[in-house]
Amino acid sequence: MKHVFLCGNPALDLACTLRARRTERVETLGVPGRLDAWYLESGIVDAVSPSREADLAQAVAVREAIYALVTARLAGDGYDDKALALVNGVARKPPAAPQLTAKGRWVEATPAQALSTVARHAVELLSGPEVPLMKECANPECTKIFIDRSRGGRREWCGMESCGNKIKAAAYRARKKDARTAGTR
Repeated sequence: MKHVFLCGNPALDLACTLRARRTERVETLGVPGRLDAWYLESGIVDAVSPSREADLAQAVAVREAIYALVTARLAGDGYDDKALALVNGVARKPPAAPQLTAKGRWVEATPAQALSTVARHAVELLSGPEVPLMKECANPECTKIFIDRSRGGRREWCGMESCGNKIKAAAYRARKKDARTAGTR
């Protein structure tokens, strides 16, 4: 299982590793190795030392704190103090540091450094100019939050493959069904 990166920011992508929060939740970080794979696939690091259960528990706690802060910001509510303290505390720790090698840029990190980097992305996102561009996917079953950088600012879905096609196909079937029932009256 490969991770999906549709949100436009590593902090939002981490927050969305728990899918379908309102229905049948799907956990994509069930074991430490899945967290390591997420760090690598996200591009946060090029190499990460193996995560342990405690690293996974910390990452899940930070993920939930980021999600709480983002959804509060979208709703215009105040931030939860515990979520704010957790994200800020992790962001204060040393991040993954890029190194220049003969072959180019290389980032090797511990799980704590990788998580600090993600927490810093959350701080920058929630305090920066892209806050008005954050949206939740229009699919009622999806809880992904993304940054809408589309030209007209009219992006509705986290991704066409994951949600947009499903919604459009369902709407098409409904229109066809309505047209058939209207024709039989």
